[in-house]
Amino acid sequence: MTSNLDSDLLSFPGLAQVPSATVRGGLVLFPGRDSYVAALAALRDAGFALCSDLCAVDYLEHPDRELPPGVEPERFEVVVNLTSLERAERVRVRVQVPAGDPRLATLFGLYPGTEAMEREAFDMFGVVFEDHPDMTRILMPDDWEGHPLRKDYSVGRIPVQFKEAPGPR
Repeated sequence: MTSNLDSDLLSFPGLAQVPSATVRGGLVLFPGRDSYVAALAALRDAGFALCSDLCAVDYLEHPDRELPPGVEPERFEVVVNLTSLERAERVRVRVQVPAGDPRLATLFGLYPGTEAMEREAFDMFGVVFEDHPDMTRILMPDDWEGHPLRKDYSVGRIPVQFKEAPGPR
């Protein structure tokens, strides 16, 4: 079942060939890495001026998840949530990113507010956003090894000592 939003957006130049699905009543677009920026530019031109969220997901343990026909699952996925304040509508974009080459173009030129969100996805998952103005860690120390939110990251490698923590009793 497609809504008016679905048919309106999918007929917009740059979005007609993008695989899509309606999930829980909302439109989800699945552009490839090569058409990612063009699809987001088309959505911005369609009135989705606010990027309310950008994050990464590690599907290491769910390689057989359901995706629309023509979309091949990869280990990582970058999820972008856009909002049109004028139309009071939202759209979600999910891009597959392979583990062997976890790179994706930055959205900084289209949505400058994504700068910190892309750095967090890099820091926690290791997804590199090409042409990002400051692709450095944002949460972990600069010398930290690995990406803590990856499903295969070893837990508890470094003990943490808190200041003013009560000592042994």
